[in-house]
Amino acid sequence: MSQNKDSSPVLKVAFYPWFALGHLTSFLRLANKLAERGHHVSYFIPPKTQSKLASQNHYPDHLTFIPIPVPPVDGLPPGAETTNDVPASGGPLIMTAMDMTRDTIEAHLVRLKPDVVFYDFTCWMPELARKHGFKAVHYITAYITRYAYLAPYKKVAGYHPTAAELLTPPPDFPSQLIKMQPQEAAIMSGLGKTEFGLGGLTLAERLGVSFRECDAFGVKTCEEMEGAYCKYFEDIFGKPVLLAGPMVPKPPSSKLDECFDDWLKGFGTSSVVYCALGSECSLKLNQFQELLLGLELTGRPFLAALKPAMNHETIESALPEGFADRIKGRGIIHGGWVQQQLILQHPSVGCFITHCGVGSISEAMVSECQVVFMPQAVDQFINARQMTLDLKIGVEVEKDNDGLFTKEAVCKAVSLVMEEDSEVGKEVRASHAKWREFVLREGVEDSYISSFIQSLRQLIA
Repeated sequence: MSQNKDSSPVLKVAFYPWFALGHLTSFLRLANKLAERGHHVSYFIPPKTQSKLASQNHYPDHLTFIPIPVPPVDGLPPGAETTNDVPASGGPLIMTAMDMTRDTIEAHLVRLKPDVVFYDFTCWMPELARKHGFKAVHYITAYITRYAYLAPYKKVAGYHPTAAELLTPPPDFPSQLIKMQPQEAAIMSGLGKTEFGLGGLTLAERLGVSFRECDAFGVKTCEEMEGAYCKYFEDIFGKPVLLAGPMVPKPPSSKLDECFDDWLKGFGTSSVVYCALGSECSLKLNQFQELLLGLELTGRPFLAALKPAMNHETIESALPEGFADRIKGRGIIHGGWVQQQLILQHPSVGCFITHCGVGSISEAMVSECQVVFMPQAVDQFINARQMTLDLKIGVEVEKDNDGLFTKEAVCKAVSLVMEEDSEVGKEVRASHAKWREFVLREGVEDSYISSFIQSLRQLIA
């Protein structure tokens, strides 16, 4: 085995993340951290997506992209590679395609002879690990709290919780404040009924198999934020949870597009509300319009990066009547990709309304913007409770029992975090500042990565 400059053995590591951009980029951050320390990293990625993420490979001498063509699957559009290329209903087809790559991945692993493979939804990886003598680490790209919420049900093969069971946290769960709303519990419970990939497994069953069969868990988190949840999770599954640290996103070296920069400069410091719900979220028409009307109701300038409403080809066709004229000059609705990190760093932007995707939460946490949480999908509900009730870095938009929000609720949440004399605003600003200072503190990330690598060495010893 070759050695690093500090005489420690070089690890050979492979990554096979779920083909969703959020997972691919999160895995890539860890891959870069290991490559930076001189370890040999192989990263499996679809060919077209490789070109999109090439600029994020910061250590090409140590980090090698290995293109994995996506096999054709009935119903999967030609050329589709990630969940970003298909509607939400297309996720199971992407999983089927990934399951069909098993032989290809196995052939690569036989050639590469890695010490460790990081994966998430390909629950057959531990079987390959036992066959070929490497360790399989299930890497959790999200905060571990929401996985801990479900952990007791994943421990038992074949059991899936009812919506009623999911309404309240398990008895020994570290925080009894974190709960699911009725429609969220129903959605989560529904994951136990839809097949996801080959073999007749649902996504819930697939995760259960992976959790029970892996050698260890890796998590993009830190002891200071989620220590109690990590311990709870570790105790349930009886295997190590390795903490990779906060994984703060690197500031981009590019500049903000002139059209956005010029427009934002026309407003005062911290006055603009920025709203973005991620690259995969399309709201139903009534919620799309309520959100826009809520932004209008704040009376503040705003920039919203949104996909068109469901069943609408364009943003314009879904706008409320007269909306475009009323917000002219103080509001922009943009339907394409935007430079989110650079927008959040712009001095004119003071509030960020986010869907609670993990990448967006990380970017929100290191920004000086006040944060409003508006979860839209399964992996975001517990995130929102954790951020608002546990870490207290923002407020959540109120919803009714059907999971719907109003324009008034959007406006209220923005007002709570942005008004200087709001008691809630004072609390979340102080808490956000505390956590921002912690994750950006010099040495925190390096210390975590060093410990993470040491834990990997112990795992393979």
